[in-house]
Amino acid sequence: MIHPEVENPLREEMRMERKAPPCVVVIFGASGDLNKRKLTPALYSLYQQHLLSNGFAMVGFSRTKMDHQAFRDLMTETTKEFGEGGIGDPSVWESFSQTLFYISGDPNNPEAYQQLSDLLNNLDREHGTAGNRVFYLSTPPELYTPIIKQLGAAKLNQAVSPESWVRIIIEKPFGYDLPSALRLNGDVGVVFNEEQVYRIDHYLGKETVQNILAFRFANGIFEPIWNHNFIDHVQITAAEAVGAGDRVGYYEAAGALRDMIQNHLLQVFSLVAMEPPVSLDANAIRDEKQKVMMAVYPFGYDEVSRFAVRGQYGAGTSNGKAVAGFREEIKAFNEKSKGHKYNEESNTETYAMVRLMVNNWRWAGVPFFIRSGKRMPKRVSEVAIQFKRVPHLLFRQTKADRIEPNTLVIRIQPDEGITLKFGAKMPGQAMHIREVNMDFQYGEQFGRHSPEAYERLLLDCMLGDPTLFARRDMVEKGWELLTPVLDVWRDEPANFPNYEAGSWGPAEADTFISHGAAHRRWRKP
Repeated sequence: MIHPEVENPLREEMRMERKAPPCVVVIFGASGDLNKRKLTPALYSLYQQHLLSNGFAMVGFSRTKMDHQAFRDLMTETTKEFGEGGIGDPSVWESFSQTLFYISGDPNNPEAYQQLSDLLNNLDREHGTAGNRVFYLSTPPELYTPIIKQLGAAKLNQAVSPESWVRIIIEKPFGYDLPSALRLNGDVGVVFNEEQVYRIDHYLGKETVQNILAFRFANGIFEPIWNHNFIDHVQITAAEAVGAGDRVGYYEAAGALRDMIQNHLLQVFSLVAMEPPVSLDANAIRDEKQKVMMAVYPFGYDEVSRFAVRGQYGAGTSNGKAVAGFREEIKAFNEKSKGHKYNEESNTETYAMVRLMVNNWRWAGVPFFIRSGKRMPKRVSEVAIQFKRVPHLLFRQTKADRIEPNTLVIRIQPDEGITLKFGAKMPGQAMHIREVNMDFQYGEQFGRHSPEAYERLLLDCMLGDPTLFARRDMVEKGWELLTPVLDVWRDEPANFPNYEAGSWGPAEADTFISHGAAHRRWRKP
């Protein structure tokens, strides 16, 4: 066996197989934060790793007036600031920067798309991009449909030759609710085939999320107990220590359920709960994820209180410092804003929790508790699988020796890794049981940093691998499942705030998880 830290010919062969073909990546909204902080740094990292073809180019498209060189200068400064390790070797960056081009145009103006078409054809001739195009929508969601329609009108949705391809990446949110998601998918479907559409969720690009598949299906000791016979319940948590801050406008419109659970955490849930796919083919994996979504019990409007809990943080402390509540943050924003004002008695949830029940043989009776919140004690995302207690406890010497159930924790961020908690005898003459951890950490084990999520996902799209991208049917099913919660929470006022900043959420969530099962309680990461 070759140690993972040691490079070898097989690893090199696998790396070379992942090299992208010639192509142009067109980023709409190129002057925005996502491109500055994530996309261009991710492409540059791929370039540094020799994972981009010599026939690569990137075209930025936005309203901001600048030429090719001004765009390159802007990307130089932002990559220095946000790229991991900055730009590194200046000569490498200089070479990469020559692949960057720019078009200033209105997304609604057909002339801008003719200019784009001319530039793409020129890049095919002069830079060997082979007619392959990736269009990335890094814009506000209201511009998705206009851009898609203009691409269709300019025939930029069509391959220029039988050997070339065209793909489009759409950033979340994929709609605001079920009707808007259906409209967006309908608009996309008129212009692009589903095989061309890559709905990106950066959570699926995280190394630990991908490792859920390997952990489950590459190890014979876990899959046989991955069912209702052995598992009591599953907790999926995405907690943030920060508040809404300057993003109160976005958060007031979205809320925790839309922002995290409907997309990121439902994707994680489906990976944990899916059946083994027949192969690692993208559609085989996505088919199984969709089957799990279809098996989730579709609770009705009158059942929302039995399946969901919401909260909003008030004033409290974070890292030892006093912090304002969400409504106070809105008030402070309104006082500074010269434009739109937001509701200072906001009914928007900053904490959301749902309980999903999967109606199939594997998961019958096993609840999945999914929660996400802001102003929690720490930033952490994890999946905690709690196994059932042993049927007969032999070790009852003292109350303190009560044995906790075994728990398997998959840490998504930070400190990516996996921990298994089990009981072991303490040294000494008496039989005392203590919990111990068997711990695996990515950084320590493999001695290398995991690639950023956008690196993996951009490369996958260029390679034509949609495994880690959301498919249309799953997006729509997610909205369908959560529509009753969204509607009830919209129409029924809540008694907010109901948890202090710096706590783990409303007391109602603690009562909820233990209802009918006193041994269940939230794990505190």
